[in-house]
Amino acid sequence: MQTTASNPAASTLQIAFSLNGQAIDIAVDPRERLLDTLRYRLNLPGTKEGCGEGECGACTVTIDDLPANSCLVPTFQVRGCSVRTIESVPKAELGPMLAAGATQCGACTPGVVMTAHWIKQHSQVLESQTLRALMAGNLCRCTGYDGIIDGVRRWIGGPQ
Repeated sequence: MQTTASNPAASTLQIAFSLNGQAIDIAVDPRERLLDTLRYRLNLPGTKEGCGEGECGACTVTIDDLPANSCLVPTFQVRGCSVRTIESVPKAELGPMLAAGATQCGACTPGVVMTAHWIKQHSQVLESQTLRALMAGNLCRCTGYDGIIDGVRRWIGGPQ
């Protein structure tokens, strides 16, 4: 830990991690949230802040291939990890979700897409009830959940 001379109470931690396949080496305040590091320091505004309490899922990213609410993760905790954001998902893949009307205002979309992308990579289960359970950490105030579940099912390639 490095302490600045002008303010002994302030400190930074130097960390290295992988972000969307690129090596990152950055000094962070121990209190800095991953969400803020991504949006404001690394200029990746796709990850959105909804509630700031880990309840809505708008800030979902993957850390070492597991979905996580970036508003709850201090940046220093991703030292040595692989982090992926909405910017890592090829836009060309999103057509089926968009066609199903799975998005509207866009506030929840990055978290929904990141969770759906994780489901697509790790699950062959396409039943609506199971998809609803897997998507439960993502709240939407605009579309309702039928369009989202249908969009995820289409994206994964399941039955309509």
